[in-house]
Amino acid sequence: MSSSTLLMHFYETLLASLGPSQWWPGETPFEICVGAVLTQNTNWSNVQKAINNLKSRDLLHPEKMASLDDELLAELIRPSGYFRIKARRLKNLLEFLRLECAYHLPDLSSQDLQQLRDKLLQVKGIGPETADSILLYALEKPSFVVDAYTSRILNRHLLVHEDIDYHELRDFFMDRLPRDVALYNEYHALLVRTGKKWCNKNNPRCDGCPLGSYL
Repeated sequence: MSSSTLLMHFYETLLASLGPSQWWPGETPFEICVGAVLTQNTNWSNVQKAINNLKSRDLLHPEKMASLDDELLAELIRPSGYFRIKARRLKNLLEFLRLECAYHLPDLSSQDLQQLRDKLLQVKGIGPETADSILLYALEKPSFVVDAYTSRILNRHLLVHEDIDYHELRDFFMDRLPRDVALYNEYHALLVRTGKKWCNKNNPRCDGCPLGSYL
């Protein structure tokens, strides 16, 4: 069986077992961008608390957030952890949005995927996973998101080597799957859910995993 076929089998098996994930949580593309920055090095429940702080003050709009004092923004997003660092990263992203699209995110969708990805990666504090999350979930562009769960699951199924880097792993999926936003969206979410529930680092529960039969 080719790796392309196996990847699709994995997807179909996970979807049948777990059902749709309905990712990414967020009412607007901008909220998704903010969430992509805040979720760095923390869990989603902490991100949601920070986002709720912004929403409760009607500040989850790019122009309003850009005008905030850095210390106030940091305090509002405190629940997400590393809040001063993340406040600076959000301000860097906001400046990018101001210059690129005058805060109107739909305008970014007309740009070439690779060129836009390169621009995002030049924003200080925006790494590959955050950039691809913004591209896929906020802008609906076919850029596959990978993470430690993705690497661990594929390595344990002997599809990739243990030390594969982010870009190699992303290419592994994008070279073998159709360039489809809905597929990329759901696939990443399913892998994260599988990694959290079964494929943890030190104590994998392979017997109960939907992908256990492929080992």
